[in-house]
Amino acid sequence: MRLHRLEVTAFGPFGATQTVDFDALSTAGLFLLHGPTGAGKTSVLDAVCFALYGSVPGARQAPGTTLRSDHAAAGTLTEVLLDLTVGGRRLEIRRSPAQLRPKKRGGGFTTEKAQSTLREYDPATRAWTGLSKSHQEIGEEITQLLGMSREQFCQVVLLPQGDFARFLRADAEARGKLLGRLFDTRRFAAVEERLAELRRAAAHRVEEGDARLLALAHRMAQAADGLPAARTPVDGKPGEPGLAEAVLGWAAVARTEAREAADIAGVRLAAAEHAEARARAAAGHARDLAARQARHAEALRRRETLTARIPDRDRDQHALAQALKADRVAPALDLRRASEREHADALAARASARSLLPPDLAEAPAEQLSTLENRLREDLGGLAAARRAETRAAALAEERTLLEREARADEDALQEAADWLADWEPRRAALQQRIDTAQEAAARTEQLAGRLEPLRHRLAAARRRDGLARTLTEAEERYAAARERRNAAHETWLDLKSRRLRGIAAELAATLTDGDPCQVCGSTSHPAPTPTTADHVDRAAEETAYARYTRADETSRAAERELAGTREALAAACDEVRALASAEHTDPQPTVAELTEVTEELTARHAEAHARAAQTHAAREALARAEREHEERATAQREAERRVAARTSHREGIDRQRAELAEELTRGRGAFASVAEHADRLERRIALLVDAAGAVRAEELAADRLKKADAQLADAAYRAGFTTPAEAAAALLDDHGRRSRQHRVDVWQAEAAAVADRLAEPGIEEAAALPPADPDTADAVHTAAERTLRAAGAGLAAARERVTGLAGLARQAGTEVRRLGPLRTEHDRVARLAGLTAGTSADNERRMRLEAYVLAARLEQVAAAASARLQRMSSGRYTLVHSDVRSGARRSGLGLHVVDAWTGNERDTATLSGGETFFASLALALGLADVVTDEAGGVRLDTLFIDEGFGSLDDQTLDEVLDVLDSLRERDRSVGIVSHVGDLRRRIPAQLEVTKSRHGSAVRLRTGGEGIGG
Repeated sequence: MRLHRLEVTAFGPFGATQTVDFDALSTAGLFLLHGPTGAGKTSVLDAVCFALYGSVPGARQAPGTTLRSDHAAAGTLTEVLLDLTVGGRRLEIRRSPAQLRPKKRGGGFTTEKAQSTLREYDPATRAWTGLSKSHQEIGEEITQLLGMSREQFCQVVLLPQGDFARFLRADAEARGKLLGRLFDTRRFAAVEERLAELRRAAAHRVEEGDARLLALAHRMAQAADGLPAARTPVDGKPGEPGLAEAVLGWAAVARTEAREAADIAGVRLAAAEHAEARARAAAGHARDLAARQARHAEALRRRETLTARIPDRDRDQHALAQALKADRVAPALDLRRASEREHADALAARASARSLLPPDLAEAPAEQLSTLENRLREDLGGLAAARRAETRAAALAEERTLLEREARADEDALQEAADWLADWEPRRAALQQRIDTAQEAAARTEQLAGRLEPLRHRLAAARRRDGLARTLTEAEERYAAARERRNAAHETWLDLKSRRLRGIAAELAATLTDGDPCQVCGSTSHPAPTPTTADHVDRAAEETAYARYTRADETSRAAERELAGTREALAAACDEVRALASAEHTDPQPTVAELTEVTEELTARHAEAHARAAQTHAAREALARAEREHEERATAQREAERRVAARTSHREGIDRQRAELAEELTRGRGAFASVAEHADRLERRIALLVDAAGAVRAEELAADRLKKADAQLADAAYRAGFTTPAEAAAALLDDHGRRSRQHRVDVWQAEAAAVADRLAEPGIEEAAALPPADPDTADAVHTAAERTLRAAGAGLAAARERVTGLAGLARQAGTEVRRLGPLRTEHDRVARLAGLTAGTSADNERRMRLEAYVLAARLEQVAAAASARLQRMSSGRYTLVHSDVRSGARRSGLGLHVVDAWTGNERDTATLSGGETFFASLALALGLADVVTDEAGGVRLDTLFIDEGFGSLDDQTLDEVLDVLDSLRERDRSVGIVSHVGDLRRRIPAQLEVTKSRHGSAVRLRTGGEGIGG
C-alpha cells in the first residue's frame, strides 16, 4: 500500500482545504511530521484512517464527538479524499461524515447524510471510473485489499511507540489482548469455550444420571424400612466416584435381608392358619348345639298354642262343609234373583211409557199401539218433499241477504276509491317535489364538504403556524444566550491556552529531576530551567476552561439545532397555509380567528344541507308507497264494478225460485208454522207409541220367567238336603269368608305338621338333654384367631411385596448404571480435552491455554523479526526472545525477554532503560508490522508512520535507529516520523510541518529546505 495524496477539508483542526503530497515526501524515503502541540499532527493520520475505514482510531471516535472543524465556515462541508495504490490498483476514496449544513431555502440547518465514493484509475484510458457509493461495499473492498481490520492497520501502519513500550513491560494477559486483536485468534478461544460447554453439558448429564440413581437408592431405602440395611443407607452426592458401586452393593444386601424376612413371615402364617382352623371348628360346634336346643324349646311352645286353637278349627271345618252343599243351590238362587229384578224393571218401564200416552190409549194392548204407529209413519212419509222445499227456500233467503250486504259494501268501496283517486295528481306532485328538494340538498352537501375539508386543514395549519411562531421566538432567545456564553467561554479558553503555551517551558522545567532525561531534548543535566512567572497558567486551569467551553459549545449547538428545526417546521406550516388558499379566501396568511369564523359558518351550512339530504330515501319510499296504493285502489274499483253487474242477474234468479217454492210449502205446513214443526210433531208421537208397545211386551215375558225360576229353586234346595231355599241361602259363603276360614284351617294343620317334624329331627332330643351351649365365647376365640391369621398374611404379603419392589428397583438401578457408563466415559474424555485447552489439566505442564499457545507462536515470530532490527539498533548487543516459562502461579506462554550479548544473561524487557525501551519497542513494532503483513496475504506496506519517542536516544543510538529506518527504503518504502525532537529537523530534510492559528491549522511541505504551503 502506497499513499499518493491526501486532501482534507473542514476536518479536525483544519478549517480550510489542506493537501498532503505523499509522493513528494516519499521521494526521500524518510520524512518528518512535526508541529506544535495541538496543531493536528495526529489528525493527518486520523484522516488517512477515516478515508480507508470510515472511522478514526480509539476514543477520538467516541459517541458525542464530531470530526467537523470548529474553524470551518458554515457552508464548507467536511470531506476527506485519499489517493493510494493497493494491490496493484490506483484508487481514490472520498468520504464525508454526517453533518449539519445550512438549508438551501429558508433559514436554519439540516442534516447532511454521510457519503462515500470509490473510484479507480485506468492507465489505459487515463481516466477515473466510479466503482461504488455504498459505505458497506467500499469498506469490504478496502478491507479485502489491505487484508487488515482498522485496529490492525492502526498498529501496523500507524506505529504508536507508547503502546509498544507498554507492550514490552506488560504482563502475559495484556500482551494476549493486543496480539488477539491483531491476529484474530477468536476461533481458538471459541474452541476452548466450546469444549468447556461440552464438559459442562457432559457433567450435567452425569449428575442427572447420578441424581436418578440416588433417587432409586432413596426409594429402595424406603422399601427396606424395618430391615437392618435401612439403618445404613447410601450416602453420596451426584458426580462422586464409586457412587454406582455403592448403590448396587447396598441393594444386594437389602434384597438378601428382605428374602429372609419373607421366609420368617411364611412360617408365622402357617402356624396362624392351623390355630384358626381349630377355633373355627369349635365355634361351629357350639353354634350348632345352641341352635338345636333353641329349636326344641320353640317346638314345645308352638305345640301348646295349637292345642288351645282346636275348637276354632272344628267350627271352621263345619261351616266349610255346609257351604260346599249350598254351592249346588247357588245357580238356582242367582236365577231367581235375576228374574225378580228383571220383572220389577219391566213393570216400571211399562208404567212410565203408558203415562206419556193419551188417556184413551193408557190401557191399550200392544197390537193396538202398533197399528196406530204404522198409520202415523205413512203421514210422516208424505211430508218429505215439503221439508226439502222448505230447506231450499231458507237457503235462498240467506243467499239473498248476503247479496244485499255485498252490494252495500261494493257501493261504499266505489265511493271511497273515487274520492281518493280524485286527489291523486296533487298528492303525487307534492311527493315528487319533496324528492327533488332532498336531491338538491345532497348535491349541495357534497359541494360544501369539498370546500370544508381543505378549510379545516388550513385552520389546523394556521394554529400550528402561530404556535411555532411563539416557539421560534423562545428558541431564538435561547440560542442567542447560548451563543454568547459559548463565545465568552471560547475566548477565555484560547486566552488561557496562549498564556500556558508561553509559559510551557517553565511548566516542563518544574517536572525535571537530576539524572532523568528531559522530555524535549533528552538531556539528563538541567543547568538553567525556566522559572515560573506570577501569571503562569497550569494545565488544570486550561482543562477547566476547555471543559467549560466544551459544555457551552454543546449547549449552543443543541440550541442551534432546535432553532433550525423550529424554523423549518414554521416554514412548512406557512407553506401549508399558503398552499391551501382557495378562490374565495385568497389571503395567503389569514388569522386563526378569520379561518375559525369561515369554518364555523360553512360547517353550519353543511350540517343543514346534510340533514335535508338525509330525507331523500324517506321521500322516495313515500312516493313508492303512494304509487302502489294508487294501483291497488284502481284495481279494487274495477273489481267492485264487475261484481255489481254480476250480482244483479243473480238476485233476479233467486227471486224466481222462491216464488215457485211458496205454494208447495203452504200445503206441507197445514195448521203448523212450518213443515219441520209438523214433521217433528209426528216423529215424537211415533216414538211414544213404539216405546209403549215394547214395554208391554217386555213385562209379559219377565213375569213368565220369574214363575219358572221359583220352581227350579225349590227343587234344587230339596235335592241338596236343605229344608227350605232360605236355609240353603244362609249356608252360602262369599269368596272372602270361604278363603279366610279355609286359611285358618290350613294354617293350623301346617303348624301341627311342622311341630311334629321339628320334634322328630335326629339328635334334637339328645341336644335338649345336654347343658346349655356358649357360642359367644367360641366366636370370640375364633375372631382372635382370624385377626392373628390376617396379621400374619399381611406381614407375608408385605414381605413378598418388599422383595418384589427391591428386586424391581435393583433392576432399574442396574439399568441406570449401565446407561451411565458411556456418559461417564464421554465426560472423562471431554473434561480431559477441555482441561488441556484451558490450561488447567495436569497434562498441560505450562498451564497454557489453546489461544495463548497460538499467540505464543505468533509472538515468537514477532520476536524473531524484531531481533533482526534490534541487533542493528543496539550494535549487536540486544536480542528479543519469546519465553514460555511460568512465573509463580501464573500461566506461561506470552513472556518476552531480552538477551544482553555483553553479559550473556537473559532478562525481562521491563529492565531496559528509556532509550533502550524506545528502540526495542520500535524494533518490535516493525517486526510486528512484517508478521501481520505476511498474515494479511503479503500485502506490501510502502508507507509507514512512527510516533514520538526519539528524544530519549543519544546521538549515536539515534544515528543507528535512523540508519535502520533509512534501510526500509531498500524495499521502496517511505517512513514518516512523528516527533518534537529538534535534532531530527536537521537530520531529516523532507518534512511535513503542521502549524496552528486562531483560524485553524495548516500543513506545509518542506523538501531540501524549501516550503510549499498546503
